[in-house]
Amino acid sequence: MIPPQIPLDRLVPLARRAEELGYDLLACGEHVFFHVPATNAFVALAAAAGATSRIRLLSAVTLLPTYPAALAAKMAATLDGVSGGRFEFGVGVGGEFPAELRACGIAPEERGPRTTEGLEVMARLFAGETLTHEGRFARYDGVRLDPLPVQRPGPPMWVGGRGPASLRRAARFGDVWLPYMVTPAQLADGLGTVRAHAAELGRPGARGALFCWGAVGADGRAARRTALDTLGAIYRQDFAPLADRYVPAGTPAEVTDRLREYADAGAETVLFAPACPADDLDRSAEIFAHEVAPALVTIPVRKETGSRC
Repeated sequence: MIPPQIPLDRLVPLARRAEELGYDLLACGEHVFFHVPATNAFVALAAAAGATSRIRLLSAVTLLPTYPAALAAKMAATLDGVSGGRFEFGVGVGGEFPAELRACGIAPEERGPRTTEGLEVMARLFAGETLTHEGRFARYDGVRLDPLPVQRPGPPMWVGGRGPASLRRAARFGDVWLPYMVTPAQLADGLGTVRAHAAELGRPGARGALFCWGAVGADGRAARRTALDTLGAIYRQDFAPLADRYVPAGTPAEVTDRLREYADAGAETVLFAPACPADDLDRSAEIFAHEVAPALVTIPVRKETGSRC
């Protein structure tokens, strides 16, 4: 995971290094405005696409309510094309920083319905449909997306969120459910709910994933302190009451053991978001790749797929 505190001139070198280290995914989130500097996922991943050839590129997550759905579909299709079909589209409703929604002309209480309508529209546009539709938030008069995404019927969809409405959206539209700040038990329960809703809709059950802030180092106590300081600065709150429940931080063995619990709960992919200063990003990515991931990717979460990092 490209963390928000990274200087922009280090983004492309980090993407190259992630590919060299063998990571399956490079993910980037976004905010229009936030407590700390934050980039735009489409732009950042487009830069990463030009600097890499294998690693898949995930927006984690695109704040869909801040975009007209047609514009989000165009940008996603373009990014899928320029990356050679490596884009994976993660979406969320936002709400952590209501001022950014209002600045984009969005009432915070409308972010859920806007996301649902946006996902409906994008699925039809990705399918190549000539769309005539009178929605709650936009009107489409016989328009068709061109060019279409390289991947058919569109980039894999990752749907974030933990609330009941988010779980229903993940069941209806998602290939992957991507929660964060959940315990292993909460992940297992949520994934069961998503799959039950999907079965009612006649859809395949979504795969489970985890957005995971974490810190790893030889000194486990120092790694935990680093995680608390970094996340406190990003979110402007005390993370001490949350860290032991939601933030794997410690030695490689301690982090591996905690992530095994999430794998057992159904997480097939872990997005490791280094909770550390920018100067420690390379070291953190290397330790995770060399000392944590090898113990996880061999876990047979499902017969047809292994864990990814």
